[in-house]
Amino acid sequence: MPRKAEVAAAEDAGSKSARTRERILDAAAHVLSRKGYAGTRLSDVADQAEIQAPAIYYYFPSRDDLIEEVMWSGIAHMREHMTRVLAALPPGADPLDRIDAAVEAHLRYCLETSDYTTASIRNAGQVPENIAIRYAAEASQYGDMWRKLLQDADNAGLLRPDLDPMAARMMVLGALNWAAEWWNPRRGSLDTVVRTAQSLVRHGLGHWPVGGDPGTAGVPGLAARKPRPRKPPASG
Repeated sequence: MPRKAEVAAAEDAGSKSARTRERILDAAAHVLSRKGYAGTRLSDVADQAEIQAPAIYYYFPSRDDLIEEVMWSGIAHMREHMTRVLAALPPGADPLDRIDAAVEAHLRYCLETSDYTTASIRNAGQVPENIAIRYAAEASQYGDMWRKLLQDADNAGLLRPDLDPMAARMMVLGALNWAAEWWNPRRGSLDTVVRTAQSLVRHGLGHWPVGGDPGTAGVPGLAARKPRPRKPPASG
């Protein structure tokens, strides 16, 4: 059997290797979020991680393998974060309140918390197809979360009847993602951006009774309105 000292040394080496790998990924996310796919160089990643550039190849076979891992991690972490946020809401929360929470979670995680998510959003249309495959599969699952949020609002009769849910979802996500391109703290507080986005999304999606006040979203009775009739499935 291995002696305790040998086991401890092996575990410490493995832990150090894992920390170095994570530091490389953190550095790559930082550089990729700011310089984009074309401008990301391994020398810049190495400088950010405070290692020698050739050491990166011990953990990642190529620059594209490193970028692929960052891209996938960004959207996967966002999906996990959104899952936790929505699960923490009270049971039976108003569907539009859940959308409000999703808007805030998306913006704060992208703009304030995660270089990975900012990098994945900003570079989704820049990376080659071979890098985008894993990212696209994870992004599809994240999109499904938003699809359900809008579907729940529609089923509750809270979505405007003139909206196409798919187009509305893509427009909302496109607007939220674009914030990564223009926002920085010098342009105003993130709190203001979140409140503005929540108001635009809620009042853009929401169906209000004739003479109703959009500011009364979430009041008792509003969510109890009968859902609009659903189209029968096509025959044949």
